[in-house]
Amino acid sequence: MSSVTSTMKRSVLASVVAVGLVGLGGGSALAQDDFPSRAVDIVTHASPGGGTDTTARTLLIGTRRAIGEDMRIVPRTGGGGVLAMNYVNEQPRDGYTLMAITPTHLFAIARNQGPLEIDDLVGVVRTTDDPVVVMVRADSEFETLDDLIEAGRETPIKWGTTQIGGIDHVAGATLADDADTQISVVPFSGGGEIVTNLMGGNIDASGLNITEAIDQLEGGDFRALAVMADERMEALPDVPTTVELGYDVTFSTVRGIVALDGVPEERLEILEEAMLEGMEHSAYQAYLTGTGLDGNSVGDADTWNEQIRDLYAAAEKAMRDLGMVEE
Repeated sequence: MSSVTSTMKRSVLASVVAVGLVGLGGGSALAQDDFPSRAVDIVTHASPGGGTDTTARTLLIGTRRAIGEDMRIVPRTGGGGVLAMNYVNEQPRDGYTLMAITPTHLFAIARNQGPLEIDDLVGVVRTTDDPVVVMVRADSEFETLDDLIEAGRETPIKWGTTQIGGIDHVAGATLADDADTQISVVPFSGGGEIVTNLMGGNIDASGLNITEAIDQLEGGDFRALAVMADERMEALPDVPTTVELGYDVTFSTVRGIVALDGVPEERLEILEEAMLEGMEHSAYQAYLTGTGLDGNSVGDADTWNEQIRDLYAAAEKAMRDLGMVEE
């Protein structure tokens, strides 16, 4: 009897231990699926204080609360977004490392710079949509976009850009091609220098974002001739779009958050939901309003993914036409 009892006790004990181990294993698996369980990084390519950096930091004010974990900005500046792409590509594709992108990244990919291809990018949310606006000085002889285009057919328009191959360059070149006019590109180191030189009369026009020149527009120093978009901007209700005027040219300095292909779908959905909620926070809404934008800047994953592909296709075509990439 004692031998049988002893055997039964050992069997019961083994069963209890086995159940305990299974329970521990199940708990571990559940913990691993409890996303996020630690800080999420957003990698930026811009210097602290720049538009992309400010947008990302303001986004995180509400998103940290919504997601219930810390979120951090990780700057990887330089190389026109290539250094940031290199860094993100080296991290696990698990949703804990995201990237804030602008058209700069898409242009770099179109030029085969960096380690990523367009299909590597998976949009999470769009944070801002800031259309390029064709601007001249308020006392310019060019009253309308057609005036500017017509003049460019005789003498190339001195068009200010931030860099060769940047969005303002490509936007101007694409418009010139579509309108059968001419531009002479004058590059500067940033939007601030363009504003200064347009004010000083050193260039004829430029494609600026309203966030870069809102003070000059409100102060009556600049005149907006057209918005490179399908729809008019709330902040510039009287300014026509290029599409309205018969030019199928739309460009925007969009900013948004992407993951890399391979992040589990359920994690992408958690991130999207938290960021959309985060952008409803009063701090983010005040940021949009203060820069001349509105709630239409915000876009969900589907909207953002479609726009990423559209912008990339436009950039790739424009760069081929400009001879900046090979066929």
